[in-house]
Amino acid sequence: MSNSFYTPLEEIPRIHQRARDAYRSGKLKSIEYRREQIAQAGYLLKDNEQRFIDAMRTDLGRPAQETIFFDFAAVYIDVKTAYDNVAKWTKSERAPFNLNFFVMNPRMRPEPKGVVLAIAPFNAPVFMLLGWAIAGGNAVVLKPSEQSPGVAKLFAELVPKYLDQDLFHVINGGIPETTRVLELPWDHRNGRVARIISEAAAKHLTPTTLELGGKNPVVIDPKCDVQLAARRILWGRTCNAGQVCLAPEYVLLPENFQDTFVEALKDVYRSFYPHGPKDSDSFCRIVSEAHTARIKDLIDRTRGTVVFGGDADVAERYVAPTLVKDVRPDDPLMEGEIFGPVLLLVPVKDIDEALDIINSKDHPLAIYAFSPDQAFLDKVFDNTESGAAVANEVVISIGVPGLPMGGVGASGHGYFTGKHMFDEFTHLRVSLNNPGWVDKIAFGFRFPPYKPEKEKQLRALSPSLPPRPSDKKHASAKTGSWPVLLLTGVVSAVLLKLGWPSPDI
Repeated sequence: MSNSFYTPLEEIPRIHQRARDAYRSGKLKSIEYRREQIAQAGYLLKDNEQRFIDAMRTDLGRPAQETIFFDFAAVYIDVKTAYDNVAKWTKSERAPFNLNFFVMNPRMRPEPKGVVLAIAPFNAPVFMLLGWAIAGGNAVVLKPSEQSPGVAKLFAELVPKYLDQDLFHVINGGIPETTRVLELPWDHRNGRVARIISEAAAKHLTPTTLELGGKNPVVIDPKCDVQLAARRILWGRTCNAGQVCLAPEYVLLPENFQDTFVEALKDVYRSFYPHGPKDSDSFCRIVSEAHTARIKDLIDRTRGTVVFGGDADVAERYVAPTLVKDVRPDDPLMEGEIFGPVLLLVPVKDIDEALDIINSKDHPLAIYAFSPDQAFLDKVFDNTESGAAVANEVVISIGVPGLPMGGVGASGHGYFTGKHMFDEFTHLRVSLNNPGWVDKIAFGFRFPPYKPEKEKQLRALSPSLPPRPSDKKHASAKTGSWPVLLLTGVVSAVLLKLGWPSPDI
């Protein structure tokens, strides 16, 4: 596809300024207007489902069912959740009761960060990011991936038709356009090109949310349901041709169990693709020839044994679903995230060796374990770190309402989906309203001239520490409050009864 739809470089700063001006106009302070725009984001997708299915098929060769499963359902859940709850989530909230400060009406309220830049990965649209940024009251500039030109072009066409043209914009392009975008000051950034984005964000002290993926391991207990594990793991590795950030990548299993698991995977493979995967309408393509060549090179260099698959057609962006057994931790296939339909079997002598291998690598986005034994699962999850810890399943944790998706360390930071994504796109602005009479009965000790009796009052602000660990039996039960503040609390309670302080302050 031609890059004629790329945004002109000179237009990018003007788009940024237009979004900033629109944000400062205060349009999105109206919760009803936010709800209207959230609903419109949902209908942008709903009214054009077939066009997005076709665009995903053109860009990735993705089967329609995978687009419906990964994109549509999750987006509709999030749109409905945000629409139903944004009024509640944006309300001011009282701080926990504290006798010393209660009368000052300490509160906090989620407020928007400003103009948000959302840089999308090629393997998923940015509907969820868009909806939650709107819920938080932000203006949004979307930068779809140039590696998915069909979807990017569709966004550029549809966003102005469905959403406020001043507040919400699309910038399309490759490296020059992305570089120009990153030179501008934003109030929040989201994207996958982590180091480039983080370095650019640091120049403007811009907060970021990064979803990075990772080399996600699976730990197998020989007592697991072998057919179930094989079916779920191979599905997770081959859906979207393995181009899913939560996809399982390598399986750690006992050496004497490897052949049993191989046979189960071969059975599942034949059931998934009875006439072969290349001509199957249930198997995706790699996003670009360059990525296809990269994956092919890794397969060619492995010292493991290819059980099935292993073939690739760079011109067709095709890599066959591939199983490689007897892979060692230092194999080329273990060096980094493959992001393709290649599943690795790494034999180990015991679970401790499996945990050592996991912990020798960057923290993954997810760790999976298959076992009927809770003690086995606990050992895996309690002795590792990851964004998610999932038992007897893969990938679908992202679709569970109420659960956030996010990484740790090299797999990213920040959260996606649900209320947690709303929190990403807002900040808690705190407030106090302290009446003047408080200084006369409680807080006057803070003003000069300082005197010994004022120091005593000041120290009384602090509660007693917990018992010293070596001397618990001699612990004091003192509370650290003092009569004047007790009086303040009584007065505060009376004022609250009379309707002060107002909850709207």
